[in-house]
Amino acid sequence: MLRSVRTGARTGARAGARTGARTGALCCAVLCCTVLGFATLSFAGPAHADTIRDGQHWVFSMLNIDPAWQVTRGEGVTVAVVDSGVDGSVSDLTGQVTDGPDFTGVDTRLSNPNWGVHGTWMASLIAGHGHDGGASGVIGVAPEARILSVRVIPDHADPRYSAYEHEPETKIQGSLAAGIDYAVSSGAQVISMSIGYSSPSTAVRKALLNAFTHGVVVVASAGNSGSPVGTYHDGQAPESFPADYPSVISVGAVSSSGSVAGFSSDNLSVQVAAPGVNVPAQGRDGQYWYVSGTSPACALVAGVAALIKSRYPHLAPDLVAKALTSTTTDRPAGGYDSQVGFGIVDAAAALAKAGQLSGHHATSAGISADTYFGGGPIAIGPEPVRPRGSSQLILFALLTLTSLVLAGAAGTRLAILRRGRR
Repeated sequence: MLRSVRTGARTGARAGARTGARTGALCCAVLCCTVLGFATLSFAGPAHADTIRDGQHWVFSMLNIDPAWQVTRGEGVTVAVVDSGVDGSVSDLTGQVTDGPDFTGVDTRLSNPNWGVHGTWMASLIAGHGHDGGASGVIGVAPEARILSVRVIPDHADPRYSAYEHEPETKIQGSLAAGIDYAVSSGAQVISMSIGYSSPSTAVRKALLNAFTHGVVVVASAGNSGSPVGTYHDGQAPESFPADYPSVISVGAVSSSGSVAGFSSDNLSVQVAAPGVNVPAQGRDGQYWYVSGTSPACALVAGVAALIKSRYPHLAPDLVAKALTSTTTDRPAGGYDSQVGFGIVDAAAALAKAGQLSGHHATSAGISADTYFGGGPIAIGPEPVRPRGSSQLILFALLTLTSLVLAGAAGTRLAILRRGRR
């Protein structure tokens, strides 16, 4: 999720707490990210390459990316960015993006500057390759991965957002489910969703189950309702979907110091944390921006998941999650809390752990449910009885005769005892 701010005013996507009643799509689907112009507050002007790379240094250092790149840079993996659309013509994403369908139901054209703002930021964090030979611009966590753009929600500044926010919730959630299904059927190995919905959906849950059974890793932002006004009476932030669905890796945000970002949602869906404050990204306008929110944190973790799937393509989603959650740094006291989950993701350690887990016999993607439910060893028929030989038949006959004699003797003894009592 991404909260958008420019010159101190909220723009771009809707953010903040979603504790009130839902009005159309307004509280149902949000992109949450704070955005600060990279060069100036009023406009994202040109920035020098070293400025951008300096801004990325703490992000990659915190995630321990460089050692992971000695193993893989994400080659062979497709990450579906299920978001507001990705403009693949920007300098740091050229040749990297495949355009998928638009499930929003609104007719905003790609040529509109407010199309795909949020999604382009996120894609650059996942698979940006820079430009000028890679010396300038944004480098993503998995710079050799491919991006599949799947548009399921418009940005708030989209001229057709007003029409979208008044669509029925079932239609909005249906768009998300269709986007997930499309990503799976198109061969994506990772799905990144920096979006949030205030309520669950059966259609989306089924789509996520389909993703899991096909071995697709799904990552989502935990939400930006971490401020006191965005919490329930028990102190925890409201649930955000898809982050709160089973099998989804929910990501919280931390600052460069490793402290929890004030906006990051505090709830039990959070599994891991990643940088989410002033993270450099390339915008739809080709300029560079500092973005903040659980949205960039989600995109960065999706990039790490892409590194794992690149090196170990058959590793099941639950084992990818285990590799991420069991190797974190800055683990909280007791091993877990609802702000950072199990801690901050360590890409190199997670990749090494994935290598260990890849040797285990994990559940294969697409395996029949009968193997584990109503089937499996318990349903295997008994071995057939072997034919008995003549010696076995004689033995059984003798045992039967002996049993009859003993039974007869016992009956005679019982009759004598009864007569004696009379």
